[in-house]
Amino acid sequence: MASPSRFADLIIRQGTVITPGGPVLADVVCSDGLIVALDSRGWQAKDTMEAQGLHVLPGVIDSQVHFREPGLTHKETLEAGTRGALLGGVTAVFEMPNTHPLTLWQDDLQDKLDRAAGRAWCDYAFYMGGAAANATHLADLETLPGCAGIKVFMGSSFGDLLVDEDDVLRRILSHGHRRVAIHAEDEARLMERRALVEASADVRDHPRWRDEESALLATRKILRLAEEAGRRLHLLHVSTAAEMALLARHKRSVSVEVTPHHLTLTAPECYERLGSLAQMNPPVRDRHHQAALWQAVRDGVVDVLGSDHAPHTLEEKARPYPNSPSGMTGVQTLLPMMLDHVNAGRLSLMRLVDLTSAGPARLFGLPGRGRIAVGQSAALTLVDMNARRRIENRWIASVSGWTPYDGVTVQGWPVATVLRGQLVMRDDDVIGPPLGSPVRFDETRR
Repeated sequence: MASPSRFADLIIRQGTVITPGGPVLADVVCSDGLIVALDSRGWQAKDTMEAQGLHVLPGVIDSQVHFREPGLTHKETLEAGTRGALLGGVTAVFEMPNTHPLTLWQDDLQDKLDRAAGRAWCDYAFYMGGAAANATHLADLETLPGCAGIKVFMGSSFGDLLVDEDDVLRRILSHGHRRVAIHAEDEARLMERRALVEASADVRDHPRWRDEESALLATRKILRLAEEAGRRLHLLHVSTAAEMALLARHKRSVSVEVTPHHLTLTAPECYERLGSLAQMNPPVRDRHHQAALWQAVRDGVVDVLGSDHAPHTLEEKARPYPNSPSGMTGVQTLLPMMLDHVNAGRLSLMRLVDLTSAGPARLFGLPGRGRIAVGQSAALTLVDMNARRRIENRWIASVSGWTPYDGVTVQGWPVATVLRGQLVMRDDDVIGPPLGSPVRFDETRR
């Protein structure tokens, strides 16, 4: 006699599933928010999705976004930013503290959590800013529920978030245990060199102003101070060849992020074509530096990809350089751009999964995320590796409404996003209501 069927919430049938051991043709059975089987025999489900010809990836995690809420919602909001994430196949985001007010205290974090509740389409966590004002409290602040960790701006910031004094950096590094995320540019050198771009008013000089040395000086400093304190670091948006060579020698205590725009755009072409829409900090640089970033990806020096989604309005970006703000959208295009790189042979799909799913889960301690296996969270990203699509501004969910990749055709596209075993995006449509919730971190790794 046949055994009775078991009931699940969702079965994804006959996709190429990217497991820790490699790709396999399988069914993914999801129930109560978890993956409960990779074989659907004996199961029935409330919902099914036929995935023949598709690849099923562990849910993509973007560990660096700026969603601008509170205080800057004319540029971006938690609702629009997470909706864009979902459309791009992203299941979780870590959001940065440079909002108005800054995220420096428990009340600031709680305000963001309250704003995200019931409005966020994907899962979320928020970085606490490390500053002189809260340095001695960071060991407690970094363990708060919903906190992604501590972020330090050594350059390119404002107010209390700018930390360029050694004694303040030492205090921050000596209070707490989690990895400290670092924006490494030397503020003194940036101030000294600003006259170069004030004189030229040419955005093509952006990487000349914020040159390789400005990044290298700050990276050397924070490595030295972190070694003194015995603290692990996470270096964000690394953009130079010299930094990658240095960081390769410190991998036991330092993790490394690169961005899709540093892997895709090159100077001076991007500035000539896009003007200040290509303006980021640290800057998009020339092919020499980009080649070094790709080599670091291949060599395993790079641990994760982050979009550094940091939108401004088109009106703000149209201000005369250097008064135009730095930043671009990116959370929605992270996966399409990187899938195109996979199809071009620049990296394997397994390596991309490690950079966008397994890597973030491993580094930041996300229990149940980052791989497809029985017992893991049913956060999944389904992609069509053969789909050719043209990225357009009208597809972008961000309040700012633009992308530097407008008009670019890519091969590889996210066609569905699954969160806690429920289809929440399919074929460029989000499926409501918003189901995002705070990311859980492994308490034993705090």
